[in-house]
Amino acid sequence: MNDTAEKLGAHEVAAWLRRHPGFLKQFPDLALTMVVPRDDGPTASLASYQLEVLRDKNRELSRRLAELGSNAQVNERLAVRTHQLTLALMRQTSAADTLRAMAASLEEDFAGDLVRIVGLQPVPELEQAGWFQHIAAGDTRLAAFHDCLQDGEPICGRLQVEKNNVLYGARVDEVSSTALLPLPGVGLIAVGSHDPNRFYPGMGTLFLRMMGEALVVGLQRFDGN
Repeated sequence: MNDTAEKLGAHEVAAWLRRHPGFLKQFPDLALTMVVPRDDGPTASLASYQLEVLRDKNRELSRRLAELGSNAQVNERLAVRTHQLTLALMRQTSAADTLRAMAASLEEDFAGDLVRIVGLQPVPELEQAGWFQHIAAGDTRLAAFHDCLQDGEPICGRLQVEKNNVLYGARVDEVSSTALLPLPGVGLIAVGSHDPNRFYPGMGTLFLRMMGEALVVGLQRFDGN
C-alpha cells in the first residue's frame, strides 16, 4: 500500500513538473540537490541546468571577491593618506599652519574640488585665505548648522541652499555634492565636488571622522597661545 502511494505520488510530482517547466528557476537550490544520471538522453538537460546554476554562483562569487578586493585597495590608500595627514598636522607650529595643512591635504591628496573651513575662533593669519572664514558661534549664519554642530555627525550629499551659501559664497554654483564634517566647538570642514554623485547619503565617513579628530587634536596644542 505504501509502495503504491509512493509511486502515485512520484507520478503526480512528475506530471506537475511537466506542467510547470519553470519551477526550478524559482528554486535553483533544489536542482543542485537532485541526483541525475550522466548518460546521454533527456536527463542531460537537467544536468546542464545544474552546471549552469553552479557557473552563475561562481561568477557571482568572483564578482563579489573582485569588489571586496577593490574596496580593500581603496581603503588602504585612504588609510595611508589619513596617516600622512595626521603626521603633517602634528608637525605644524601654529594654528594657522595646521589649518593650511588640512586644507591643502583635502584639496591635493583627497581631490576636493572646493575646500572650505569655518572656524568658530578667529585666526588673524588666515583673514585673506579664500578657503577659511571665521563665524562666531552665535552668528545667525550658523543657524542652519545648529544640529550638526551639536552632534558632530558628518553629512554627505547635496546640502540645503542655506548651508551651501554660507560655505561657498559666490562659488556656490560650482558645487553639486558635499562632504560636511562638523567639529563641535571648533567649526566646520566642507569638501565640495563638481560631481553630484561624488558624495552621497549613506557613504562611509570613518576616514572623514579620523581626519576631523586629528585636526581637533592638532589645534588643541595652540589653545591659549
